[in-house]
Amino acid sequence: QVQLVDSGGGSVQAGGSLRLSCAISGSTNRINAMGWFRQAPGKGREGVAAIFGGRTTYYTDSVKGRFTITQNVAQKTMTLQMNMLTPEDTAMYYCAAARVPLSLGGSWEITHVVSWGQGTQVTVST
Repeated sequence: QVQLVDSGGGSVQAGGSLRLSCAISGSTNRINAMGWFRQAPGKGREGVAAIFGGRTTYYTDSVKGRFTITQNVAQKTMTLQMNMLTPEDTAMYYCAAARVPLSLGGSWEITHVVSWGQGTQVTVST
């Protein structure tokens, strides 16, 4: 079972930046996608960014141009660089490992997640 530990959250002012990190351990044999979800109070868990097969990236529309997902296979880490943060980015952020069927390539949904980080809080003030 793959295990994930995420970190890097904090409180920043609008327009600021944060870098979230995810440390990966255990077996990754069944994993073909890595990425991040977030959950704001009273809302469902939303896909933010992902890398499929170590090649193709996905970003939800609201973060395009501001967030960058990076995976370092050798170092067993994944990061989410978040720039130009807004209050709408306030949420608990979770790194995730998933097994996505080939027929659903490019789909970043919680139903395919096999391991979650514990979550790291991001708070953006206006």
